[in-house]
Amino acid sequence: MTNKMKMAGLFLLALNVVACSESSRRQKEADSKPLAPAETPSSVPGAETQAVVTPPESGHSVKTEMRNVMFHLTDEAAAHVESLSGEMWPTGKNEMPIFDDKTSFVVRVAEGRISITPQAMASILNTQVFAANDSPFKDISITIDRDRLRIKGRLHAKGDIPFETSAILTASSDGRIRVSTEKLKALHVPVKGMMDKLGIELASLVSTSKIPGMVTDKNDVLMDLGVLLPAPHIKGKVSAVLIGNDSIVTIFGDGAKPGSANDPASYMSFQGNPVRLGKLTMDSADLTVVNLDSDEPLDWSQDHYRDQLVAGYSKITPNFGLRAHAKNFSKLTRPASPAPASVPPKN
Repeated sequence: MTNKMKMAGLFLLALNVVACSESSRRQKEADSKPLAPAETPSSVPGAETQAVVTPPESGHSVKTEMRNVMFHLTDEAAAHVESLSGEMWPTGKNEMPIFDDKTSFVVRVAEGRISITPQAMASILNTQVFAANDSPFKDISITIDRDRLRIKGRLHAKGDIPFETSAILTASSDGRIRVSTEKLKALHVPVKGMMDKLGIELASLVSTSKIPGMVTDKNDVLMDLGVLLPAPHIKGKVSAVLIGNDSIVTIFGDGAKPGSANDPASYMSFQGNPVRLGKLTMDSADLTVVNLDSDEPLDWSQDHYRDQLVAGYSKITPNFGLRAHAKNFSKLTRPASPAPASVPPKN
């Protein structure tokens, strides 16, 4: 027997032991707990259920339009909002959206087209979604191979076993994104076929119960972008997902037309009902943010929007609307890291 056959046999045995021990552990937990009242079944057969607490929307909506905006989800990673038409709603007890509090509002998308590079998506997964010590995945990297995603990482919940998989992205019937695994390797050994023969599914090996917005469904993963991604949350029913040109494109509704390639328009517009920016409250919003450098997309960071506005300039319209010309986030002057304190020499 060759070393490779021995490794495959050992890994097959390990998978069997993991599956059996997981099943035994769950059975013991079930036996030790009192019977719970019946719950409404999940809308996805076989998917893990999880309680996701979302602040209720309140107040009045603010009409929201975006075109050609690089919207930062973190300082390092941004999504390209090619086009967006929807409404901004205050959450919880907030009477209006507050720009200084990203959790005070959600953007509900009626139609839109938002793209993100695989590198930016991997950065968000590593620093936000799977940042906790007990997350099932670590060190995720993503590349595009034609119409497939190549995903690599470590199964942190199983001793940091390295894995890689090929996946297809589709829109589920309830508007989430379904990541369907085609091939799966662990320790560089193909295991998808072994799992099928043993009746082992990804859902039994990897738990996503502590990750809001993500559930496993047999060998697939379902993602709710409105919960999964960092605030401010962008919600809406996903109608299609496209892969190509080094980007993952999410279509909401019918997908608002992003305009021609020569269209320089780049802006965010907020109209009607109150909004607050720092000390400024607009009782009936009439706010448009454009790029100080009009030949480039608006590079926007909600965490640093004050710095962007201060570095630009604003104008008041005849109807007391506000037109803010903001400096791109990537062009802001950032303070240099302080030099380490020198230690005086000993006499």
